[in-house]
Amino acid sequence: MTTETPGAPVAKRIPTERTHHGHTVVDEYAWLAAKDDPETIAHLTAENAHTESATAHLAGLRDTLFAETKQRTKETDLSVPVRKGGHWYYSRTVEGQQYAIHCRRAVAEGETGPPLPGEDGAPLPGEEILLDGNALAEGHDFFSLGAFDVSPDGRLLAYSTDFAGDERFTLRIKDLTSGELLADEIPDTFYGTAWSADGSTLFYLTVDHAWRPHKVWRHAVGSPAGEDVVVHEESDERFWVGVELTRSEKFILIDINSKVTSEVRVIPAGNPTGEPAIIAPRRQGVEYSVEHHGHRFLILHNDQAEDFALSYTSADAPGNWVPIIEHSPGTRLEAVDAFANHLVVSLRTEGLTGLRVLAVGSTDSYDIDFPEPLYNVGLDSNPEYQTDTVRLHYASLVTPDSVYDYHLVTRELTLLRRRPVLPGPDGRPFDPADYEQQRDWAIADDGTRVPISLVYRTGTPRDGSAPCVVYGYGSYEASMDPWFSTPRLSLLDRGVVFAVAHIRGGGELGRRWYEQGKLLAKKNTFTDFVAVARHLVKSGWTSSDRLVARGASAGGLLMGAVANLAPDAFAGIVAQVPFVDALNSILDPSLPLTVTEWEEWGNPLDDPEAYEYIRSYTPYENVVAAAYPPILAVTSLNDTRVLYHEPAKWIARLRAVAPDGDYLLKTEMEAGHGGPSGRYNAWKEEAFVAAWILDRLRLA
Repeated sequence: MTTETPGAPVAKRIPTERTHHGHTVVDEYAWLAAKDDPETIAHLTAENAHTESATAHLAGLRDTLFAETKQRTKETDLSVPVRKGGHWYYSRTVEGQQYAIHCRRAVAEGETGPPLPGEDGAPLPGEEILLDGNALAEGHDFFSLGAFDVSPDGRLLAYSTDFAGDERFTLRIKDLTSGELLADEIPDTFYGTAWSADGSTLFYLTVDHAWRPHKVWRHAVGSPAGEDVVVHEESDERFWVGVELTRSEKFILIDINSKVTSEVRVIPAGNPTGEPAIIAPRRQGVEYSVEHHGHRFLILHNDQAEDFALSYTSADAPGNWVPIIEHSPGTRLEAVDAFANHLVVSLRTEGLTGLRVLAVGSTDSYDIDFPEPLYNVGLDSNPEYQTDTVRLHYASLVTPDSVYDYHLVTRELTLLRRRPVLPGPDGRPFDPADYEQQRDWAIADDGTRVPISLVYRTGTPRDGSAPCVVYGYGSYEASMDPWFSTPRLSLLDRGVVFAVAHIRGGGELGRRWYEQGKLLAKKNTFTDFVAVARHLVKSGWTSSDRLVARGASAGGLLMGAVANLAPDAFAGIVAQVPFVDALNSILDPSLPLTVTEWEEWGNPLDDPEAYEYIRSYTPYENVVAAAYPPILAVTSLNDTRVLYHEPAKWIARLRAVAPDGDYLLKTEMEAGHGGPSGRYNAWKEEAFVAAWILDRLRLA
């Protein structure tokens, strides 16, 4: 095998042709989809070698950035324990070990609050190790834990493992009383399990050929997997299924969802062999979720309620939906959590997350207040139903991840722990006051105001001289709410401004914000991001020659699209596991997740208008002979969500059509959609990307 230039595509394969809706398209690099072809692997290996050579001068900086993250991280540490029944459950990490150790400790007599981690991160007295990720991962290049589900009586643990990164897990059951692993072993399962009330039965999921979770199975503990029974099989390829046990431990929920339609079926947890009952039959365009609460099922839904409303129906005979919280445009209700005496509703309004508390038997409700201008708050793990105290997670761009207990009656908010950030290279303790965060707004092409979240070192000049990284996603109604990042401190301390573009297609400003960035309005996502980039320059945050864009997955599609739309706006682009060959992928229903995606992107197979629209923006199809900024694409060979060949083809076409550019492809050969497993490997991957960014920003 020969290459034209180091890392360049092999030029010996015959292009493929396809015709849709009167258009014949030539795909010169379709052969790269043959994962098992030795020439494909050779090509990816050559690209990796080229990338390593092209970034060799950054090796020292990569080591420095990795060391800074490691230095700032408390490597031997303990999570705040969560109570479930007679035990406190927690995980801990040990310096030098890649994976978490999952533990529990019996609740002591009279103990009401959680035992808090000590400064040394040592194990709690009386600790019982349930699962050691390091032991499980031994001898494997990749390790991921899927299920981790303790039975209601605390006797059995269902857990699943993936050693390839393809998100197909082997499910096992451990007896926590004896410490023995049971003979039960179920291969090729997916995320999601649910126990029956007595722990005799375990429900789990499997996927079809397109990686769509489509079957719910029932497994009797102690029986062979071959005797397991299919409880529900979803034949409509637009829908996927999930399974869970309600917090009350009274019902098994089978959640059936497409991108725009829902159906929920329930099985009494005390009668696991019973037939699932439908809460409300699916109606196209109506989404709803269910939570059990006493004599009723709570229904969060969008039936004539764009930003969702909360209702209830009888648990004995589900029927009419009785309103609890009426629809309020602009306040997006996202979830409801039921406790014995209270309901907690997760919501967002004006671009910020929030929590609303309703006492049972009262019409009064209130929202919990938080002081920072930008933040992200939500419920943490709360497995107990009979409680007046709930666990919250809180963070901002300058405040490390924080764990609170909130008393629903007294309204007292108690900080249990803030993730430690140890002194950095200068030896100074971390101080949030050294950094500032604020909200800014860009104006899109159609006049829409697009929010931007910014964080930067205090004293950073606003004269256009500061380097900047702008991050975006903008799909699936996913919101990029403010988050704290220890590795990001290494950029901020070097003078970099970090900006998050809350573009349409996300959910930051409610359901309408999402609707305006999907299907035939998808281009708003891309033009919004370009508008944010232009605004950052115009308002003095940075200059275009010191601005790097970054995105992953569907955010990688965003990166490819803006590279074509506005290559002059950026000094570099990082696209991680990028969905850059969108048209070809969405045209192929045999690929993972394609059919379920048609309600997000459109169906170009049957709809000529959708075909033309996707064809007009998909990055791979729209590469032109232009001056592109330097591009770094990072992917994983075993990714089942965005297949590795999408960025491989994209980089190959960029080199062929715009050969003067600087394009790099890095493929993780033992990883999945989330990249390498293990915290140290993840830090090294981030250091690699961050060093490349700093080089583009002239800070290397």
